[in-house]
Amino acid sequence: MINKRLLIKNLLSHNDENSFYDKKQKLSLNSKEGKAKFLKHICALSNSNPENNSYIVIGIEDEENKIIGVDFFDDSKIQNLVNAYLNNPPKIEYENVPFPSLPRYKVIGLVTIHPNNQITSLLKNAWKYKRDTIFYRRGSNSMPFLGTTFELRNTNKDIVAAIEKNARNNIELTLNGVFDFIKNHKKEYNPQYKVFNEQFVLCWAGKKKIINNKEFFTRVDIELINEQVRIFYSSLDDVKISYNKQSFLITEYISLSIDARETYYPLEKTIINFKYNGKHAIVREFLFDPPKYDPIIVNHIYNNCNSIIQKITTKTKLSVLEHEDVFRLPHNYLLCYLNGFLDAPDLLRKAKNYIKNLEDKTTYVKYKEAMRVIRKVKYN
Repeated sequence: MINKRLLIKNLLSHNDENSFYDKKQKLSLNSKEGKAKFLKHICALSNSNPENNSYIVIGIEDEENKIIGVDFFDDSKIQNLVNAYLNNPPKIEYENVPFPSLPRYKVIGLVTIHPNNQITSLLKNAWKYKRDTIFYRRGSNSMPFLGTTFELRNTNKDIVAAIEKNARNNIELTLNGVFDFIKNHKKEYNPQYKVFNEQFVLCWAGKKKIINNKEFFTRVDIELINEQVRIFYSSLDDVKISYNKQSFLITEYISLSIDARETYYPLEKTIINFKYNGKHAIVREFLFDPPKYDPIIVNHIYNNCNSIIQKITTKTKLSVLEHEDVFRLPHNYLLCYLNGFLDAPDLLRKAKNYIKNLEDKTTYVKYKEAMRVIRKVKYN
């Protein structure tokens, strides 16, 4: 197994990007430009590495190669984006890799582009990039191919194989990973580990809570120590956890309410299956059935949210009551989106900087959680 944290360190030691890896400070998949640039790099790396993996490391300040981190990103549907926009799309994986130097809520994103030994091109227009364009890597740049016949060339197979070999996991790295995980979580989160099939070491932590006589966990953190990958992280949602000899199951719930009464709805189930051949598989099942509320009440909530957004964007002073309503702005716009107001995410994004700069960071956490749920619902 490859230790992904060590792999990232080995890639970064090649200080400048090159034809088998790229580094980014962040991804911006919410914008047409950001989405198109991501697809361009996937296409270029795939074409320049027909027989070996290639990588994009996310959360790195480019000039000084500084590890700054990004938020946990659990979008399992990112492959769908690649499939929708590329001819001969490569298989890709997005993984969240924790680093000791980062806060607990930050990770380094690692995109692995697996080789498919086929020419990859744009299936349709993406931002300013035209359909059928072939991209390739020239040093650290992703370039459009302007010739007549593009030829796949294997130039990085040996060096990438050496980098991956040097990132193989060992007992010392595994033990250090377990100790670090337990040390970095407070006792009330009950950090623990479990070994599956005598090979896989999984650590998890979460604060126990009882809801309607049922056991849930909040602030859940789950890592596969062998690969140094964070599989699950949640700041607010309530989670059920169970496991058997070969599988670890996570069922994520979200709380929604239009009055004082909160109702818990299952959002997604994640099943980690550990196999005897030294491999594992992660299967996700989307469970969410959005609740429908009285249209008149939802319309009132929508208009009230829009009024607050208008004041925020024009820098008009908010009333005391409106300041209190800002705290529920992410939750209320999520309700509106689930009940047919599809522009709610774009309106909520207008308040991002305002919410992010609030002294109490709870609202910003709620903002990120609401956008995460909206993304999951949209893809499914």
